[in-house]
Amino acid sequence: MKGLQDIKAEIDQYVSSNNKTELEVVDALNKYYFNKAVTAEIKLYKKKKKKVAEITKDLKISHRRFYKILENKKVEFTKYNKSREDDEV
Repeated sequence: MKGLQDIKAEIDQYVSSNNKTELEVVDALNKYYFNKAVTAEIKLYKKKKKKVAEITKDLKISHRRFYKILENKKVEFTKYNKSREDDEV
């Protein structure tokens, strides 16, 4: 528990020096480390060492959210059309 007390003390010190609340600081830290993990996973995805299913399972996000992240970061990926256009003709 000493580690948690140290973290709490660091957050309190940061809050006292800035105009943010504890929740805003924790949210910013969460976003930072999530983006860091996503960046590492995208590198593996680009090298074709990991599949989307494995990445989404590791990050605990949905496939749609991961594809949206790829789209925002302008990473190429294959889009599959679920509707069959061949059957309609």
